Amino acid sequence: MVNFGSVMTAMVTPFNQDGSVNYEETEKLSIWLTENGTDSLVVCGTTGESPSLTWEEEYQLFQVVQKAVAGKAKVIAGTGSNSTTEAIIATQKAAKLGLDGSLQVVPYYNKPPQSGLYRHFQSIAKATPELPIMIYNIPGRTSQNLEPETVARLAEIPNIVAIKEASGNLDQASEIRQLTAPEFKIYSGDDSLTLPLMAIGGSGVVSVASHLVGKQLQEMIVAFERGEVQYATKIHLQLFNLSRALFAITNPIPVKAALNLLGWKVGATRPPLCELPTEVTEKLSEEMGKLGLL
Repeated sequence: MVNFGSVMTAMVTPFNQDGSVNYEETEKLSIWLTENGTDSLVVCGTTGESPSLTWEEEYQLFQVVQKAVAGKAKVIAGTGSNSTTEAIIATQKAAKLGLDGSLQVVPYYNKPPQSGLYRHFQSIAKATPELPIMIYNIPGRTSQNLEPETVARLAEIPNIVAIKEASGNLDQASEIRQLTAPEFKIYSGDDSLTLPLMAIGGSGVVSVASHLVGKQLQEMIVAFERGEVQYATKIHLQLFNLSRALFAITNPIPVKAALNLLGWKVGATRPPLCELPTEVTEKLSEEMGKLGLL
């Protein structure tokens, strides 16, 4: 059975001042994350600014992270696209590197119907049968929701093993859990919904907050799994305002600002994303201070 762990960090992509990828900082950050609560690193996902990266940069990032964390954490490649052909080519290249899995986002902008979504993911899975695949539903960014019935059909494909469910709809997550086998993993795509999702059969989180509080997230999940629900709830509530602050405006603008405040050299976001407004920076700093991060 494929095991991505409980805390999967959707890793930022560090940039130099000139906007080029900072591979040295990428290496350092990936190692630090694995030492602070991260089980798997998702490289070149939404938080990694995949829409603003070239395929060449992504391929290099996969290799840098893979080498840095070998044996310490799993590496999941964000190789999704709204072009089925492009997604297949990128995923095949990731598979040849011997990475641990692939994150496949719902095709964005072209809004395929459910039958088209099924065939898209089916084609990618068939082209890379050796690579475990996590499908990624985030209708707020793609404008198309992957319906539970479609997820259930996809879950029958042997190497489609998990979903990152970021619809924010717990009823939908419950329905997916009803329709799929227990070994099919459901991960929260929203930090603030990690504990509620665990309560309905989730396996963990693909997290942004784990850049800052990975150990606490691990502690919360372990506590819940041990039946220490009140203690898990206490941690959830302690982290709740930070989770909200990290999504006050478009991710990954806030988390990159937070990491820079902590002394990491992750740089700015690439255009068309922009800097964090002063009032949001102040709120984020306040919440980080309350947790003893600053």
